[in-house]
Amino acid sequence: MKSTSILNLLLFATLFFLNSTTLKSYGQSTFNHEKDIILAQFDCKTDVDDLHSVAAFVTLMAHPDFSAINYYAVAGTYGIQEGLYVPPNDLFQLAFGDRWSDAHKNRHLAVREVKAVIKPTLAAGGDVWIAEAGQSDFSAELIKLLQDDLPELNTSERIHIIQHSNWNEEVTSPESLEFAKQNSDYQKIPDGNAVGNGTPGFRTPEYSGWKDELKDSKLKKIWELATSLANEYNGKDGRYNNEAVSSGGLDFSDLAETCHILGIDEIKDSEKFFKRFGK
Repeated sequence: MKSTSILNLLLFATLFFLNSTTLKSYGQSTFNHEKDIILAQFDCKTDVDDLHSVAAFVTLMAHPDFSAINYYAVAGTYGIQEGLYVPPNDLFQLAFGDRWSDAHKNRHLAVREVKAVIKPTLAAGGDVWIAEAGQSDFSAELIKLLQDDLPELNTSERIHIIQHSNWNEEVTSPESLEFAKQNSDYQKIPDGNAVGNGTPGFRTPEYSGWKDELKDSKLKKIWELATSLANEYNGKDGRYNNEAVSSGGLDFSDLAETCHILGIDEIKDSEKFFKRFGK
């Protein structure tokens, strides 16, 4: 009996050690609402879905469950894809005020601005969670700058990158993608364009229910501008033609990463999103 107790104690100690090692190796496994920050990064090239995703992100952040979360946005975090940019500045200004940087206008300045924003979070023991609504070239540059400035920082533990799109990875420069994967907690989740694959499906043709579900006047203005700009630039001058948008529907598939970060993957689709967060 005594030997059994000792064996159980040793087994418990071993499991505790392995669990502690896992946590140490991979850093914080869940988002801490009080300490962490979300970087919402949007490539805006050449698909207009980012415009809808901006509006959806702000809608989520306005909900009482998430309104205290620290976040910052970046426009123009594109990679090596061809095609024209979708100008989002009016929308970003309305949606984020002074909580965003313009990487399309000046990427190097934007990286430095973002570094300055996230350093207090890192210094206070919080982690950085990147909702990668685009490619990882900007993230790779940001990590390199952090490593130069904060050599003691273990970016593989403290910087979490969440990516949902195979195409986004394909048009990230290979060097940047490999660097991001090797120097962050890089997580690839199922695509947010589809329903029933483990993440919400937010690409919904012919959907206009948001107009009735949204009750907040500012959020309505943000959505009205987002859909207006998306309709204006969808397929224009060779840009990608998003069929869900051209049918009068929505595509905010890039919100899948934020939902994953916040642990709300159970939302099925656009209708469920607005019924839960639109009021």
